[in-house]
Amino acid sequence: TLKDLNGAPVKSDQFKGKVVVIDFWATWCPPCRAEIPGYVELMKKYGKDGLVIIGVSMDEAGPGVVKTFSDKFAVNYPMVMGDEKMLAAFGGIEALPTTFLIDRNGQIRDRKVGAEATASYEKKIAALMK
Repeated sequence: TLKDLNGAPVKSDQFKGKVVVIDFWATWCPPCRAEIPGYVELMKKYGKDGLVIIGVSMDEAGPGVVKTFSDKFAVNYPMVMGDEKMLAAFGGIEALPTTFLIDRNGQIRDRKVGAEATASYEKKIAALMK
């Protein structure tokens, strides 16, 4: 359970049976910022079919800076504030962005470190959406 930008709890069990992208990122990270418009488009395309994207912000400045960013770029998926416990649950993160793709059964199917073109990443998502 993590808190969204308004302090409301977001629990992993909310996403059972869905394809989930968990993106560890920060507002100060240029490759992270570059990927977000693609994630917004992927949500528009696949959200109705069970795709969930969760942005896990590692910004130490707190939810205010993330909310400003999210509003400015019309982010259409939940953003939560990450913590050390969350990082440990995913085996640690060496760099931002680090993104996990989880299938409908809760299994991690892909882990990418660094940015990836939206078209390339969409192929991985589409394969799990079937």
